[in-house]
Amino acid sequence: MPEHTRESITTEFADVCIRVSATEAARVKLAFSQFLDLAGVEYRIPKNDNDDLVTWEEAFPELGTGSVLQGARDREGLTQAELAEKIGAKPHHISEMENGKRAIGKSMAKRLAQVLNTGYKVFL
Repeated sequence: MPEHTRESITTEFADVCIRVSATEAARVKLAFSQFLDLAGVEYRIPKNDNDDLVTWEEAFPELGTGSVLQGARDREGLTQAELAEKIGAKPHHISEMENGKRAIGKSMAKRLAQVLNTGYKVFL
């Protein structure tokens, strides 16, 4: 179970760290880096453990499910209209989801995940 984190934010950077069991560290590091890559966030792995820590939600409040959706769509090379057609939605619904104006329910998340080659939980 990950431990709680502490805050360390400057005007330019926010450090993000989680503590997990050593047996899960490599898997969690890979998953976290894939998430940040998908969301288009630049990051680096710190060299020491002396930094104060925050949750990723606190560090990157702009990274909601809309950012993840836009990153996944861009990664697959799809326009909003193309994605909408593939999942049977209206193009403006994709825009609204990416801009946080429309919630992504479980059913929609599953349709998006199938087309965008990812797990549906990243959209919830």
